[in-house]
Parts: sequence; structure tokens; C-alpha cells
Amino acid sequence: MFWIEFIKLKSIFSSLYSRNYRIYFVGQGISLIGTWMQHIALSWLVYRLTGSVFLLGLIGFTSQIPMFILSPFTGVITDRFDRFKIMKTAQILFMLQALLITLLVLFDIIEVWQIIALSIFFGVISAFDAPARQSLVIDLIDNPNDLGNAIALNSAIFNGARLIGPAIAGITIAIVGEGICFLINTFSYIAVIIALSYIKTEKKQTKTDQSKFLKSFTEGFKYTFKSLPIKTLIILLAILSLVGLPYIILLPAYAKEILHGGSDTLGYLMSSMGAGALIAALYMASRKSVIGLGKIISTNIILLGLGIILASFSKQLYLSSIVFFLTGLSMIFTLSSINTLLQTITEDNKRGRVMSFYSMALMGIYPLGNLLAGSIASGIGIPYTLFIMGFITILSGIWLIFHRTTIK
Repeated sequence: MFWIEFIKLKSIFSSLYSRNYRIYFVGQGISLIGTWMQHIALSWLVYRLTGSVFLLGLIGFTSQIPMFILSPFTGVITDRFDRFKIMKTAQILFMLQALLITLLVLFDIIEVWQIIALSIFFGVISAFDAPARQSLVIDLIDNPNDLGNAIALNSAIFNGARLIGPAIAGITIAIVGEGICFLINTFSYIAVIIALSYIKTEKKQTKTDQSKFLKSFTEGFKYTFKSLPIKTLIILLAILSLVGLPYIILLPAYAKEILHGGSDTLGYLMSSMGAGALIAALYMASRKSVIGLGKIISTNIILLGLGIILASFSKQLYLSSIVFFLTGLSMIFTLSSINTLLQTITEDNKRGRVMSFYSMALMGIYPLGNLLAGSIASGIGIPYTLFIMGFITILSGIWLIFHRTTIK
């Protein structure tokens, strides 16, 4: 029995046997805890300063709209230049952004326009970082068969950090304020910068002289949207980013107005979501095949929609925690499955460009969803907004059931 469990555990963490990925995993894990602390602190700071649900959506919009505009072009850059250098530069700029907001908050001179400006700066950096990060994974593993496992473990550390970071942030904000959360995030970037410095891979020949920039972009666009499986997954992800995932941006107002709690309540909700997401990510890491992922995607989109609808009726912390555990679980089953399928079926020399469209659909459409959710919630209230979002999410899952033959 012990050996069976050991073998299962070994398969869950198989990609960690690759030295480069193991180093990246540790550095990224530390950094992401700080990132989630900043995420909670920033949303709470905006709501504390303004009391506006609309501004919560606006900040979410400004921090990620550059992804929508720039990602198709940064994907070309990712395929043509050194991904490690792009990502390392991005981490240094992220650290600078975190330091600036830290100083503004600690010296109590922060204003909403400064938050918006720094959010735009964050979004521009993310537009370069995301496609490089997404397409970097396959360069870090020794065995190509571990790609799905590595992608799932990326989700695991992301959501493990979502479990830990918000809980720490909620308590930290309640005791010493938001500034210390931003400070911790500033220092956390050092871990991933050091990790990237220790990674050693074969230097791949760049493609700068092989084709013109516009030709590379056009080639990537045609490849992405002429492939029926890739196109279906990208469109589905865009729908989710517009109407399904933006419920997260409403959580600070949900914690305060619906549950009548404080920053600690927000931390509990985010940690519940992170716990569900972590379990889903670990399960995905144990899978050895992409067969059946289409069914996982459609089923969990419907579960995500149901969870959002249930949240619209809840007024108790314990019930909301259970519901957001469910949404975290179903969300990562969906996103990890889509990511794995895309990276599996995409040709190596076009991965950066395809993953840039993935990033645009996930993080580029998402700010539009944030703005839409904030605007609707300010007009009709948070519960009705959540109900509408959940209902449309369920419809998108049903739509996929009838189109599932286009993917695995």
C-alpha cells in the first residue's frame, strides 16, 4: 500500500526531477505568495479609499488591458528572442512597480490616479511576461512527456500561493495596513530573479533574421485561428474571461457589503478559493494523458457557473467559503486543461504566438470583464451581477458539450 501511494506521489511531482524546472518552481512559489498578498492589499486599498465597486473593476481593467492590446505582438517577440532574458527583465520591472506602490502607501501619499498609472505599468510588463512564462515551461523539463505535469504544477504553486498569500495579507492588513504587503511582495521577486539566474539550458538560435515581424505575426494568427481545436479553446477562454472569472474582482465589496466582514474575511474567501484550486491542480498533475480533458472542461465550466450563482444567494461566511472552494476547484480544472491541450497540440516554433493569444484571451479579455462586472454591480448590486455571470457561464459550458468533438 505504501509503495502504491509513493508511486502516485512520485507521478504527481515527476517534472520536479528536471533540475531547471525544480529551481524555477521554488523561486516562482515564493514570488507568487508576495504577488497574491499585493493583489489582496491593492483591491482592499482601492475599496477602502473609494468605497466604489466600479473603481474596483476599473483598476482590474487598467492592470490587464495592455495584455489584450500587446499580447499578439509580444508573442512574436517571445518566439524570436531569448525567453529567459524577457522574463528576467519583467521580474525586475515588476519589483520596481511593487517598490513604487510600497513607498506611496507607507508615506501615505497614495491616490487613486497613482494606482491606475501603476496598474497600467503592471499590465504592460505582464504583456511581455505572460507569453514568455507560458512558453518557457517546455524548455525547463528534461522529458517532454512531463509537459502536462509541469503545467499542472504551475497551477499548483499559483493556487498554493493563492491559499497562503491572501490569508497572510488579510491578517497583515488588519494589524499594520496594506503597505507591508506591498513591501513583502517587493522582496519576493528576488527569489524568482535568483532562480532564473541559476537555470541553465541550451541556447536556442533566435529567429530575428529568419522572417519579418509582421510576417511572423500573421503566420501565428493564421495558425491559431485556422486550427479548429485551438480556435475553440481560445474562444471559450475569452467567454470565461469576460463573464465567468471577473467575479473575483467583486470579492472585496462582497466581503464587506454582503458578509459584513473586513480584510480578514476577504482573505478567508480567497484562501478557500485557493484551497479548491490547489486540489484541482494536484489532480491534474497526476494525469498522464490529455484524453478526456474536453469532458473535464465542459463539466467544470458548468460547475463554476453553479458556484457563482450559489454565491449570489449566500450571506454567511462558512457557506460562501464552501462555494468559493468549489469555484476555485472548477476554475483550475478548466484553465489547466485548456493550457495543457493548447501546449500539447501546438508546434514548438509557434508556441509563443499561440500562448500569446491564450494570454490575451485569459488576461486580456479579463479586464473588460472586470470593468463590465464593476459597472453592472454598481447599478443593480453584487448578488444580481453574480447570478447573471453564473448563468452565462453555465450556458458556455453547455455550448462546449455540443462542440466537444473539436477537441480531445
